[in-house]
Amino acid sequence: MRTPESYTASVEDYLKTIYELEEETEAATTNEIASRLEVAPASVSGMVRRLAGQGLLEHEPYRGVRLTEAGRRVALNTMRRHRIIELFLTEKLGYPWDQVHDEAERLEHAASDELIDRMAAVLGEPTHDPHGAPIPTREGTIDNGDSTALTELLPGESARIIRVSDDDSALLRYLSELGLTLGAVITVREVAPFLGPITITVDGASGGERAIAHHIAHTIRLERV
Repeated sequence: MRTPESYTASVEDYLKTIYELEEETEAATTNEIASRLEVAPASVSGMVRRLAGQGLLEHEPYRGVRLTEAGRRVALNTMRRHRIIELFLTEKLGYPWDQVHDEAERLEHAASDELIDRMAAVLGEPTHDPHGAPIPTREGTIDNGDSTALTELLPGESARIIRVSDDDSALLRYLSELGLTLGAVITVREVAPFLGPITITVDGASGGERAIAHHIAHTIRLERV
């Protein structure tokens, strides 16, 4: 069986992206993969055929792409490297949480599993990255836990932020400015109709109410308190 090191950065990126899309929609379509990776759909079709030939995914026409167990192991290993690198950069090198994603994207393909395991040991075998995402284990398991999107809360409900998306550095800086960081407790005051903004307050923060756009609120995961 191949080791993770024998796969190219492109293959690892595809498998990780397909895994993430599967988590959101159960199956990844060619257009979704192309949009996420910013490549042409024709390029995706060629790569999908290649990965299917390697036994890393299954493709059913008109039904989308799903990872095989082998493909899932590679995707989770790549995610483990990415998330441990992010945490190492923030905890040991002082990077702010909005600057680690791009660095980790570059380093995840070069770092060996041994280096990642040493980083994890130095960090105390962490379970979550700086943005609250679970870190897969060495054995290839992951505990996504239970969480609720901010868009699912009703007026009057309170919840603690436990995860935010790390894809957009500008968004992370914006959330920091609003006090919407991990561990912050928010209370929903008003939910505008037709996917309008959600008005919240943040416990312990100054500045009163904050209006969060629906598409941003959807990326913020919480646990009810």
